[in-house]
Amino acid sequence: MGYELINANSFNELESWPETTDPDANWDNGGGVHAIVTDPPYGVIEFMEENVEKMREGSGGVWRIPPELDGNKRNPLPRFTVLTDEDKEMLKEFFRKFGELANKVLRPGGHIFIASTQLLMHLVSEGFDEAGLERRDVLVRETKTLRGGDRPKGAHDHPEYSMVSSMPRVYWEPWLLYRKPFDNKLKENLSEWQTGGLRRESEDRPFTDLLEDGKTGKREREITAAANPEGDDSHPNVKPQSLMRELCHAALPLKEGVILDPFMGSGATVAAADAIGYDAVGIELDESYYQMAEEAIPKFTEISTPIEQRDDIRKTKAAQESTSLTDFN
Repeated sequence: MGYELINANSFNELESWPETTDPDANWDNGGGVHAIVTDPPYGVIEFMEENVEKMREGSGGVWRIPPELDGNKRNPLPRFTVLTDEDKEMLKEFFRKFGELANKVLRPGGHIFIASTQLLMHLVSEGFDEAGLERRDVLVRETKTLRGGDRPKGAHDHPEYSMVSSMPRVYWEPWLLYRKPFDNKLKENLSEWQTGGLRRESEDRPFTDLLEDGKTGKREREITAAANPEGDDSHPNVKPQSLMRELCHAALPLKEGVILDPFMGSGATVAAADAIGYDAVGIELDESYYQMAEEAIPKFTEISTPIEQRDDIRKTKAAQESTSLTDFN
């Protein structure tokens, strides 16, 4: 049981992996990964090197740097509305290519849980559809954000426009759920590949597409800020452990296999998998975020959430205490 971190371009790294062909092999030699859980750079241009540097320096650019609220510094937000038609085509192509690589390294029936935005998830879907992946659902993460709800720019004090917002205040985040197609029946695919379904929360309750209480806690932001080699700023989009553990738990229907996060960021997915006794591989291109994840993951796993208190997860961790990363078949 454990995890492996890789500092690399995820596209280049996954292209070097063998195509999944053998259910008895390990993830790195033809056995494939069982699921992908990730929050990708879905704005694409926001995460180009020059724009990430502007965000870190607090100068904005395509990032919105919110003012402090009651003395509390808030995280930068990407300005997705500034994307041009060319940027959107690049975004679609990015996810088409990612979808092809996911198709290559996933086991048949393996699920992809991928964070998106209301404005851009249709482009992510178009790319995944063209890559041959099967759309299964849109998961709703409840989370109150400061995106949207603003009055018209330059007219905040205009007497006629004081009751006007440019767009809704965003109170939820979409997570697209896709699956690699398979030919046989689900029970047969589960037997051969250990994939195709979603693990229930309990025998009485299935996994649902409403992800409640999705707020990122103060402790998680403090962990990434302390682990940031560039300074004291937290990761701009760290996901809560309660959310990521729920997704990781659902991703392995038989409680066995490897979860991949090809855009690891602060390491929240890897930590969530590790905290509930699952194996994981994280890939991160940005050196600063990679170093942040190395430091943050052990601390993330120490955070207590209601998820790991379930009997199902307690049994998983107890059963896998002596299992190595590649010994899950």
